[in-house]
Amino acid sequence: MRSGGNHMPQSPHRTASESSMGRGVLKGAFALLDELRRQGGEAGLTQIANACGLPKASTHRLLHQLLMVGAVERHRGRYRVGGQLYRIGQAWQPHPGLRLAARQPLHGLRAATGASVVVTVLYEDLALTIASVPGEVEPVAPVRDGMGFTLDTAAGQVLTAGPPRRAAGRPETALLEREQVMDGVCCAALPVCSPDGRLRAAITAMVPPHRRLQTVAEHTARAGAAITANLGRAARSTAPLPPVLRH
Repeated sequence: MRSGGNHMPQSPHRTASESSMGRGVLKGAFALLDELRRQGGEAGLTQIANACGLPKASTHRLLHQLLMVGAVERHRGRYRVGGQLYRIGQAWQPHPGLRLAARQPLHGLRAATGASVVVTVLYEDLALTIASVPGEVEPVAPVRDGMGFTLDTAAGQVLTAGPPRRAAGRPETALLEREQVMDGVCCAALPVCSPDGRLRAAITAMVPPHRRLQTVAEHTARAGAAITANLGRAARSTAPLPPVLRH
C-alpha cells in the first residue's frame, strides 16, 4: 500500500474558474495585439487601453506579460509587435510555400505594370493578404501582408465565386473593377489554384485609372499562372535550407 501526501481532490468549480480566467487573459492579450496591428504596429499605453476598453492597469499588466515572452517590444514609451511574434506569424500559410511561390511573380507584375499587387485568401469574412508588393497607388490604397479586404472588392468577389470556368486552352477571365470601390483605384483580379486544386487564392493588381486595365489583367493572369507553376515545383522539391538559414 502506497502512502501519499494529503492530496485533496480539486474542486471542479475551481478548475472551471481557473480555465475561464485563463481564456480571459488570452482573449485580452490577443485584443491588445490586434489593436497594435490596427494602429500600424505601434501605440502608447493609454491609446491601447482606450481602444480595447480595458483599465489602464490591466492593459499595462497584459503588455508586460507579452513583453516577457517577446510578443511585444517597448520603444520610447510605446509598444509594438515583437520579433518573436512576427517569426511565429510568418509560419501561417493556407498552403505550404504559397508566400514563397508568389514572391517573384508579384515583383515581376509590379515591374511590368506599376501595379500594387496582392495575393489573398478567404479568412472568415475577409480577403486576407498573405503576400504583397506596393506600387503606384500606394499613397491611396496602401498594401501590407496581413491586411484584410472586404468581400465586395475584386479580390473578395474572386474568392467567393464558384470554381473557375474556362474553355480548354483559353486564359482565365479577370474580374475588372474600375473605381467602384475606391476613387482613383482600378483592379484586375483572378483566381490562383494549386496544381492539386486544394488551394484557392486570388491575385489582384491595383492601378490608377490611366492604366489600360485589360493589359494589366493579361499580365496578372501570367503572374497567377507562374505562382501555380512555382507551387508545383515546390511540391516536388525536398531541398533543405542552406546551413546559414534558420526557421
